[in-house]
Amino acid sequence: MKQFALNAVVSLLVAACGLLAYDRFVFRPSQVIGIVDVSEVYRAKETEFASLVTASRTEEDRQRAQDLATSFARRLPQALGELPAECRCLVVIREAIAGPSAHTVDLTPRLKAKLESKS
Repeated sequence: MKQFALNAVVSLLVAACGLLAYDRFVFRPSQVIGIVDVSEVYRAKETEFASLVTASRTEEDRQRAQDLATSFARRLPQALGELPAECRCLVVIREAIAGPSAHTVDLTPRLKAKLESKS
């Protein structure tokens, strides 16, 4: 009888550890949704580029502003593609979410930081 009780306790402990690991590493991360406000990022960069173009006096300055815009257009999809791997979550644009919940995380500041660091 003592052996049976020991086997039952060990089995329960192993099952509980397995369920806990599944909850922490599989189930909970799948519930997290990252939100990115891409339009906010675009508006900020658009304002920056517009000020660069209007302040430029030479064709070289205008070309530099155009190169910055082209570089941003290349980096944005790459930065957006890296976000899901970093947060291990589903990433959607803010307009696709009706309302925030306890499982939503705003990744807009992280996206801005990624784009600024690659400038």
